Amino acid sequence: MEANNANWMSFILGKKFKMSQIWQDKKVIPVTVIKAEPNTISLVRVPEKDGYSAVQVQLGKARKEFKGTGELKKGDTIDVSAFKEGDVVRVSAFTKGRGFQGVVKRHGFGGGPKTHGQKNRYRMPGSIGNTTPQRVIPGRRMAGHMGVERVTIKNLKIVGVDKERSLLMVKGAVPGMRGSLLEIETR
Repeated sequence: MEANNANWMSFILGKKFKMSQIWQDKKVIPVTVIKAEPNTISLVRVPEKDGYSAVQVQLGKARKEFKGTGELKKGDTIDVSAFKEGDVVRVSAFTKGRGFQGVVKRHGFGGGPKTHGQKNRYRMPGSIGNTTPQRVIPGRRMAGHMGVERVTIKNLKIVGVDKERSLLMVKGAVPGMRGSLLEIETR
């Protein structure tokens, strides 16, 4: 597959492998290593039939639709050779789940004072409403479930491509835990 075809952008599904570091120009660069096995094109959408152009990429049971097809057809494969060092990509994934958390951890509240009658209330949210309208306004930041949100990190630079082992090395951190599904695409 030609990686520099102007009709389509590079994209692939991968799994977060590990965090590591590499040396470049006498500097340590933190990297996330992504295992990106070859993806298969499982569906092609065309404007004549579907009203838009896109391809559905499959990695195992995971499927994701990307806009723009270029010359791809059903059954083609995409691998890490579509990317090269220096490419700027965006990576999307779901963050780690952190369960039920209080307002200090979830929203960064400062907590209450340690004195003046505040026994056992150091990490409490404080008042949650007004005298009127005598209800809690929607959107009030309170304790609750944290994590498992879709996050996109933009402007990450690819600092290494290992075609033999199907690995991409991206400068910096990406969301998710080890083994979580990542969507990688050029800007």
